[in-house]
Amino acid sequence: MTNSHTPLSPFMQYRPQLTSVLSILHRITGVILSAGAILLSCWLVSIAAGEETYALVSRHLSAWYGQAFIIGFVFTLYFHLCNGVRHLLWDLGVGLEISTTYRSGYAVVIAAILLTVITVCAGGMA
Repeated sequence: MTNSHTPLSPFMQYRPQLTSVLSILHRITGVILSAGAILLSCWLVSIAAGEETYALVSRHLSAWYGQAFIIGFVFTLYFHLCNGVRHLLWDLGVGLEISTTYRSGYAVVIAAILLTVITVCAGGMA
C-alpha cells in the first residue's frame, strides 16, 4: 500500500526567491572556482613544460569554447567576490532588512555583469 500524499521537502514547496537563488549560486560558483583553480594550475604547468605544450593549451583557450569558458569563469569570479562582500556586510549586521537584501542582491548581479564586461573589453576578448 503506497501513500500518494507523501510530504515534499520544504525547499520543494516554495517558489524560488532571489535570496535563495543567489545563495545556491554562491555555493555553485565556489565549486566552479575550485575547479578553475585546477585548470589555471594546468595552464601554468603547460607554460613550464615548454613551447609545444603551451601552444596546445593556448590553441584550446583561444578557440570559441575556450573564450566562452574564460568569460564564464570571470563572471563566476566576480559574482562570488561581490556576493562574498555582501555576506561579510551581513556578518557585520549591515543590510539585513528584506528590502535592502533584495536591492543588494540585484546590485551583486549587476556588478558582476558590469565587471565581467569591463574585464572582457579591457582584455581584448570582445
